[in-house]
Amino acid sequence: MIDPRVRKMAQVLVRYSLGLEAGDHILIQTSDLATPLVQAIYREALRVGAFPQVLAQLEGLSEIYLKEASEEQLRVLTPLDRLAYEQYQHSLVIHAPHNVKALSGVDPRRLAIAQEARRPLTERLMARVGQGGKYCVTLFPTQALAQEAGMSLADYQEFVFAACRLDDDDPVASWQAVSRRQQRLVEFLNGVREIRVVGDGTDLTLSVTGRTWINADGHINFPDGEVFTGPVEDSVRGTIRFSFPGIFQGQEIEDIRLRFEDGRVVQAEAARGQALLDALLATDPGARYVGEFAIGTNERITRFSRNLLFDEKIGGTVHLALGASYPITGGRNRSAIHWDMICDLRQGGEIYADGQPIFRDGRFLLEV
Repeated sequence: MIDPRVRKMAQVLVRYSLGLEAGDHILIQTSDLATPLVQAIYREALRVGAFPQVLAQLEGLSEIYLKEASEEQLRVLTPLDRLAYEQYQHSLVIHAPHNVKALSGVDPRRLAIAQEARRPLTERLMARVGQGGKYCVTLFPTQALAQEAGMSLADYQEFVFAACRLDDDDPVASWQAVSRRQQRLVEFLNGVREIRVVGDGTDLTLSVTGRTWINADGHINFPDGEVFTGPVEDSVRGTIRFSFPGIFQGQEIEDIRLRFEDGRVVQAEAARGQALLDALLATDPGARYVGEFAIGTNERITRFSRNLLFDEKIGGTVHLALGASYPITGGRNRSAIHWDMICDLRQGGEIYADGQPIFRDGRFLLEV
């Protein structure tokens, strides 16, 4: 019997996150493990008059491709890639992996080549979001995700559904309340010129003058819970130490420390995974610049689960992404990558806005 929260999740995704309407064409990309959720979404989309289409990836194909394809093949986008990103105005990605470490044995250089080839798709996606396209990323609990998080599948399901507010009587109303609260925060931040973050091994300053803060309230990611912007590209200066491992395509980089001058990473060190860190920074010139700075606000996510969709939303943390900016923020950095890393401020961390403290020990000092 299907968990009733899966039906709730489908309803929230279709009617709130994506806001599908009659006549909308939507592409759903996932794996076979998400079948219960896909079926519920498919049914709900039809009920609102939309036209859903499902593209399910078979297990193991990505690993085969990245290991066996020639460099020429790695650099070519298929007609299906272009169709998915250029023709479908609305799309939903549901992560439901069989094995989160499936790509851990892939040469980092080959990963970087494939990532660079997909840069036009990344840019098209970010532009589409800024033009009113409906795009959302979510996940469906699997044994692999539960194991990665150090939980049983049952406990992981509880973790996921709680973070998504699906235990609430009316999840849509709950997310609407989150949206209103975060909008007040965004309105304050849109008047700020400079942000400074201070914490363990961290003293980082960046300009947000003229940039737009975005209220991430369950429309682009589900679950959600962050406010983010694109800093002025050449303004980032100082150091930052990331509290949790940086994860890229299932490969972990531990204890990442970055130093910035004039917006650019000039020193990058890791306790483990230095080769991958170097390869990512060498992807293209934009990979050494910050495309996003964000503050996590989801108080129902309290632990690291090794899944970025959840971890970057942990209430009391900040994260920044190296690489591409979201055009809706006013950010101008271009890159094939958009790679988020998380800094925990819940024990002794602070954020200053134009020199005034607004955040301490994981909590805002503002009345919002």
